[in-house]
Amino acid sequence: MRCLVVADLHYSLPQLDWLVSAAPQFDLVIFAGDALDISSMVDFRAQIVVVKKYLAMLVRQTRVILCSGNHDLDERSAEGEKISRWIADVRQLGIACDGDSLGIGDTLFTVCPWWDGPMVKARIAEQLREDAARRPRRWIWAHHAPPANSPTSWGGKRFFGDVDLVQWITQYQPATVISGHVHQSPFITDGSWYDRLGSTWVFNAGLQHGRPPTHIVLDLDADKAFWLAAGEAQWIDLDAPLQRPAAAIAEPPDWLTFLDRIADPSLAKPPAAAG
Repeated sequence: MRCLVVADLHYSLPQLDWLVSAAPQFDLVIFAGDALDISSMVDFRAQIVVVKKYLAMLVRQTRVILCSGNHDLDERSAEGEKISRWIADVRQLGIACDGDSLGIGDTLFTVCPWWDGPMVKARIAEQLREDAARRPRRWIWAHHAPPANSPTSWGGKRFFGDVDLVQWITQYQPATVISGHVHQSPFITDGSWYDRLGSTWVFNAGLQHGRPPTHIVLDLDADKAFWLAAGEAQWIDLDAPLQRPAAAIAEPPDWLTFLDRIADPSLAKPPAAAG
């Protein structure tokens, strides 16, 4: 199984166009939060309508997982906590979203919402407890915030990660956690697009403007992870211990050659700040 991983597209229509074009090459697209942009001049409700149309196109190409990020929160729950109501609505498209679990072969994917308070955090804890009881050989989480005190959450002056996520990883040791949120981590000193906590691999693709977005490809059959950004292409062996730096991709696989054909690197810009 080959998974295309993105996050933090923040209502970038060129990046969403690219994602729809790239999706047929993959068995699964994992969108790890922040499909929307609360700082955009485009009305939030209009963003939701447009992004839902892209998601409908995407799910016609392949399977899709979508978890909420802090930019995706559009309502408050009865308890007063911020939630992403619109992401729950995409479940009717056949997308696995906040609170869902998706089994594909020997892999279980757990989709965690962004939590803004104790009620949603408690629901995530219960969700993980339930999935732990039926975990297969490989367990992968989608959780927008990366873990605290990890290079994947390093913002240059401090860490922006989730302390509770570290505790959950320590307790359950899933195979992989897919995150985003901290845009510049892969591009700055002491930051990275990958990390390992115990036996758990953690990934954060980072953010660059233009087409294509930074992205990660997980080749679960070959146990490899690839990171693609403007002018950079790296990979790591998921069966090997944590090593830095990652190796450059010397012999691009066929799917990477295809991605190069649909990309337009002339539109790429330097990495954005955290958000």
